[in-house]
Amino acid sequence: MRDESKTIRATAMFELIAPDAPVVPVKVELSYSSRDPYAVQASFKTGHDTTVDWVFARDLLGDGLVDSAGTGDVRVQPMSDDPTRIELELTSPSGHALFTTSAATLSEFLQATYDAVPAAAEYSWLDFDAALADLLDTTARD
Repeated sequence: MRDESKTIRATAMFELIAPDAPVVPVKVELSYSSRDPYAVQASFKTGHDTTVDWVFARDLLGDGLVDSAGTGDVRVQPMSDDPTRIELELTSPSGHALFTTSAATLSEFLQATYDAVPAAAEYSWLDFDAALADLLDTTARD
């Protein structure tokens, strides 16, 4: 565990793709914190003051830049007809959404996260004592 923390933020424009509807631009705030070194958060701005937050595995996004990745609620892959764009498919009990975004923008953000916390070094940023305490505290409340 390290005492310092690093945070990386970027804004990206995604496009919501819906059948039989025009493409809708969606502003997305991407963030990464070395305090949660395996994850990336994406906050989709859905209204004037509302967002929908998703948390993805950082490696899932990285893998999805070059090939199809993900088998669950989050799937990422290069677009078959335009490799400069990435498809991001999100599924939850409340719905399903398909987005596209610039592969270069996503790649630049991910590179900044890997510059901050290199791949395979994430464990050195984890506070195992705090994580265990949170887990035990959550279990005690259930």
